[in-house]
Amino acid sequence: MSFYLALLHYPVYNKNKEIIVTSIVIHDIHDIARCGRTYGAKRFYIVQPFEKEQEIVKRITKFWNEGGKEYNPNRSDAISIVVVKDEFSQVIEEVNTLEGEKPVIVGTSAKERGNKSISYKELSELEGEGVPVLLVFGTGWGIAKEIEDQFDYFLPPVKGPTDFNHLSVRSAAAIIMDRLFGR
Repeated sequence: MSFYLALLHYPVYNKNKEIIVTSIVIHDIHDIARCGRTYGAKRFYIVQPFEKEQEIVKRITKFWNEGGKEYNPNRSDAISIVVVKDEFSQVIEEVNTLEGEKPVIVGTSAKERGNKSISYKELSELEGEGVPVLLVFGTGWGIAKEIEDQFDYFLPPVKGPTDFNHLSVRSAAAIIMDRLFGR
């Protein structure tokens, strides 16, 4: 299995469609890492350019990879896949280096993306053939167009039976990974 996760805190939009940097949410680190580890992600990249925000992630990963290892080895194992990067391009570059080829980059969104859409089944089959896949999640009010333009595909949005559609990114990530790799 060759799939990777990325959570973008930059560049993303605010509700006024301005490019911003969102803050780290500690629960996202733990929950997405645990889910990623459960479903076989090789790495979980957090893209955050601000050093002070990166320090939060580094402090958490250091704790679980050192002292927390004895307290909860499972949490330590999950957190071991977390990597912080300044820019999305660094994620692509590292996955390319690790895999020896550029990954298929697949975006997620709460909106339909028509012309670049790939089904969960098609993506699961593609990944099953050994093609490296980078699954990208955003924060704020969506991923900036300059990043989305680099995506090869988009998965369909996660939808419930109502018109309310405002899942946390960690909930959406869990649902998406289960749809792709669950048994």
